Amino acid sequence: MSIAFYLTLKSEVVFEHPDATVRQLMERLDHHSLTAIPILDYDGRYIGTITEGDILRRIRQLDGSKGIRDLEKLKVTDLERSKEYQPVRIDANIRDLLYIVEHQNFVPVVDDQGVFSGIIKRSDVIHRLADVIHQSTLPE
Repeated sequence: MSIAFYLTLKSEVVFEHPDATVRQLMERLDHHSLTAIPILDYDGRYIGTITEGDILRRIRQLDGSKGIRDLEKLKVTDLERSKEYQPVRIDANIRDLLYIVEHQNFVPVVDDQGVFSGIIKRSDVIHRLADVIHQSTLPE
């Protein structure tokens, strides 16, 4: 089975660019009720994923309310990522996908040039596998 079956297309994915401020990133996460967001360069290549935890770790390092205002100047690229969200290529096999989705809420999908195609959500994989299990146990 092709992993493309699970793909949420880039056009449906909320993402951010590296020159966005941390404040803009936080607003986007909050507006869309997300806990992590892929970062893409302007050529559409996947750079990495920023999580709420990455932002919170940076906020802890700031100097009170003055530091909070600095989030308007701090860029996404200034954030240290605690975890690398491993992407898969669109031609990856289902076994590769299952190993990665076990450790990530979503898996970024890229083409052979590293251009972001979309994401595969762990919840979609689980729902599909549950459907397959359910169908295979139904009496005929």
